[in-house]
Amino acid sequence: MKFEKTTEEIRIMTECGKRLREARMALIETIKAGDTTAQVDARADNLLKVHGLDASFKTVQGYHWATCIAVNHQAVHTPPNETVLCDGDVVTVDFGGLYQGYHTDWATTIIVGNISDTRKERFLNVGKQALERTISALGVGVRLGIVGQIMQQTIEGAGYKVLKDLTGHGIGKNLHEDPYIPNVVTAPIEKTYQIRPGFVAAIEVIYSESTAQIVQKSADKWSIDTADGSLAACFEHTVLIDQNGVHILT
Repeated sequence: MKFEKTTEEIRIMTECGKRLREARMALIETIKAGDTTAQVDARADNLLKVHGLDASFKTVQGYHWATCIAVNHQAVHTPPNETVLCDGDVVTVDFGGLYQGYHTDWATTIIVGNISDTRKERFLNVGKQALERTISALGVGVRLGIVGQIMQQTIEGAGYKVLKDLTGHGIGKNLHEDPYIPNVVTAPIEKTYQIRPGFVAAIEVIYSESTAQIVQKSADKWSIDTADGSLAACFEHTVLIDQNGVHILT
């Protein structure tokens, strides 16, 4: 199966990523205690429009929001609602943009408010480090299984758990495309896809403080939570790999 994008597709996705980056930077600066997650989503939807993007997530059948906003024990896919954010909440904002028929995808996790919490800060810093290490290791000729190896080593080495049923993914005309990219080692690395120039993917680390297991508890039919109620986080970038290295599009 061919996963690489054409020169024209890369041009469009690069522009899409630039616009999404501008929108998400503006969005994160606005998030504060007292906001509902629905209010954050409304601002996100508006910022996408301001930057000439459509909301990628609204292309998912049955999903009607611009973002997924997960709070504390929620890991991913949580629809915005009337949940009020409080100082100290750990909040994941997942945000995708659609431009000229192509998608880019990005996520981060923050602590709401001007709160100093060493435990939570360490937890989030490990996830950022895992994503940075993984992206830095990618390149033409590298086997894609290195993603799971580095993420698993970094997260578990710090005493946390990768949510092993959740993955990164290819991206392009569809928000979620092959190949799906596990965040743990699931096969011999030498048997995984060998990256070629033009490969674009959403690389994401999704992990928790103390469990590798997830559950779907919420009545909304979307939100995926940690099985034991521990904190979760997600960090994600859409990246392009070509002969010149790795380019973070978002």
